[in-house]
Amino acid sequence: MKLQSTDLEFLREKGITPEQLEEQLNILATGFPYLKIEGPATPGHGISEMTPEMELGAITCWDEFLAKGGHVMKMVPASGAASRMFKDLFAFLNGKSDTPDTDFTRKFFDYIDDFAFFERLNFVTLSLYEKSVLSLLKEKRYKDVVRTLLDKEGLGYGSLPKALLQFHKVLGGNRTPIEEHLVEGAQYAMGKDGKVKVHLTVSEEHLPLVRMKVEEMSGVLGREYGVKFDVSYSIQKPSTDTIAANLDGTPYREEGKLFFRPGGHGALIENLNDLDADVVFIKNIDNLTTDERRASTIHYKKVLGGTLVAVKQRINEFCRKLSSGTPSEEELGDMLHFVRNVLNIRHDKADEMNAEEKAKYLFEKLNRPTRVCGMVRNEGEPGGGPFIVYDPDGTTSPQILESSQINPDDKEAMKMLKESTHFNPVDLAVAIRDYKGEKFNLPDYVDRTTGFISNKSREGVEIKALELPGLWNGAMANWNTIFIEVPADTFSPVKTVNDLLRPAHQPKRK
Repeated sequence: MKLQSTDLEFLREKGITPEQLEEQLNILATGFPYLKIEGPATPGHGISEMTPEMELGAITCWDEFLAKGGHVMKMVPASGAASRMFKDLFAFLNGKSDTPDTDFTRKFFDYIDDFAFFERLNFVTLSLYEKSVLSLLKEKRYKDVVRTLLDKEGLGYGSLPKALLQFHKVLGGNRTPIEEHLVEGAQYAMGKDGKVKVHLTVSEEHLPLVRMKVEEMSGVLGREYGVKFDVSYSIQKPSTDTIAANLDGTPYREEGKLFFRPGGHGALIENLNDLDADVVFIKNIDNLTTDERRASTIHYKKVLGGTLVAVKQRINEFCRKLSSGTPSEEELGDMLHFVRNVLNIRHDKADEMNAEEKAKYLFEKLNRPTRVCGMVRNEGEPGGGPFIVYDPDGTTSPQILESSQINPDDKEAMKMLKESTHFNPVDLAVAIRDYKGEKFNLPDYVDRTTGFISNKSREGVEIKALELPGLWNGAMANWNTIFIEVPADTFSPVKTVNDLLRPAHQPKRK
């Protein structure tokens, strides 16, 4: 492909090389290979079921880690737009019917005063129409109410990030997801210095508003919970954007210029790589609950963190031994047992290796970033989640997959997909330093043969879009991975506005 001088200058500005562009176009042309799976990870086969004693031990380990000055951070991908939350309301606003004509919209209006944003919405309708929300509804002016909620002349919820919406009612006010994540962090991630470090990845356009909200509320919440918040920010790097292609494989252009799209949440591996901490918790912006229901979440965050700390201590101990020479057969046997039974990494030929080969194999597997992932029992919806996957070197290891990474024409693989018992709620504790305390370079551990290709419509033109290997999928494929079962009440995502009516997001009834 011949690039123009303006293309080369544009690529330089974005930090993307012509070789990377060529590689992306090749992937869009050929697609990603499907992964070969051994089977779903299930309790006793890749997923650990913790006993109360094990949980208590992990929590003790976590508390000791913090007391000794362990450096912990909470990372929240917070750039997600709220527009998808209001898809049904946008459809109603742009539809022919002036009255609610779906179960979704009827429920929204029936319970409108239960939303945390109701009071503010009411204030704005009074300002715009000199009528309350309930008065407008009595006059069947449903679209005026929705317009006030979504349009920029009103609350502007249709164009804000989820991070800034009023999610929960609290005594005397309400809270946004940002505030709830600060509160959550205060209860399990306070360092010895009394600080809670939170890192938010946000879109550039919303960064000033997010900063303003944090500055407004961090002092108030810090005093309430007896901590000091240290909040940092980053945006998705332009160098992680991906080219869009026409259906014939040529690069898609707008006004003659190469057109790039954000590379998906997998691009955030670069943001994670820039963080400086021993342990980083990762959780989505919309997965949270109220003060009254948060105890289970805090408990299992400490379980994940404590398990990670304990496992990492063993890994560091083994790596130090392996780096100073070939250990004894007995020590190699202990390490192999750990790799097989704790990290769930297996190699059929490992027992046949001589001592030097075994030591090399073990060091390669142990000296990697490590993550402990909470997994929730699937209540009936098959899909992506925890699996045991065949790696190129002949080992099998735990991975988090999306269903699109499994070959739909492979009957055996599809049977395994349907037999999966758990799904991925994005609840991770990760260790990103090696046994010497030096940071791993996380992009080195990405499986670049994984990713996602989707068809999109752009200005009426059908294009192919490329997503990088997902942050908790291919971007962490070459990490050590431990799956732990966590209860469903630790997972309370908000994908639609009506999800805010669920008990997890409402005050407990007296």
